[in-house]
Amino acid sequence: MRVRPRNPRRFFSSGDLPNVQLSLDTIQTMSVVLSLEGRVALITGGSRGIGAAAVRMFVEAGAKVVLNYQKAEAEAQKLVKECGAGRCAAVKCDLEGTETAKQLVDRTIQRFGRLDVLVANHGIWPPEDKGIDRMPDEQWLRTVAVNLDSVFALVKHSVAEMKKQASPESPAHIVLISSTAAQRGEAFHVDYAATKGALISMVKGLSTELAPHHIYVNCVAPGWVDTDMSRPALDDRAVAPGILAKIPLGRVGTPQELAAPILFLCTKHAGFITGEVLNVNGGAVLAG
Repeated sequence: MRVRPRNPRRFFSSGDLPNVQLSLDTIQTMSVVLSLEGRVALITGGSRGIGAAAVRMFVEAGAKVVLNYQKAEAEAQKLVKECGAGRCAAVKCDLEGTETAKQLVDRTIQRFGRLDVLVANHGIWPPEDKGIDRMPDEQWLRTVAVNLDSVFALVKHSVAEMKKQASPESPAHIVLISSTAAQRGEAFHVDYAATKGALISMVKGLSTELAPHHIYVNCVAPGWVDTDMSRPALDDRAVAPGILAKIPLGRVGTPQELAAPILFLCTKHAGFITGEVLNVNGGAVLAG
């Protein structure tokens, strides 16, 4: 992917122009390349929503990508066809608990020979409001199993592979997808907020633990995004106005607006960023 500055003169004051070694004409034709050429990524929850947008962007940036799906086989296979079977593969894998993550990592290695990037994007958000005194134990345990236990296992087995080839010149990257709810809580969804908050704590600890191994660990924290998971709430006329009222930009995000920061964090342009939480929520985390 390439980004071209539209008006390079805005980067310089008039007094600075004579001392600039590169001409403005040269700067205007320069490109900033977000490249993952030669890299292999595993993106979970990759058949729809944010995950699917990330798969497309990563492939466009030159990566080979394995995505997992649980039920959306038609969507997953359509995405593979769109991206090209030589650069993209879909694996059915139910990421609940710690038992299946190694299988998914192993399938990635078998398909493309290595693993450079893990994007843990999968997760569940039970849409029905449940106070803590009414939340069934089964709901709490399943949310923890999907949103936290499986991420632990994915990181564990991915790191074992990443350590084999990560280097200062070619570092590995882990991006965990958290949430605005992780930072300010979410009433009646304590299971979701707690698991997403735990991911942020994982990022903080793992970033220092894995830095000597040339493995970067960061987090992207979405707010409300137009995905299948959030659609029931966004379509609820009684609920949606309250959601929008807490977003300073006045709208929900798109999957592409989340995929782009995820991609950035896995490129050389994020070479001095680790242990960070990148909020992508239209300002909602500031609105209380």
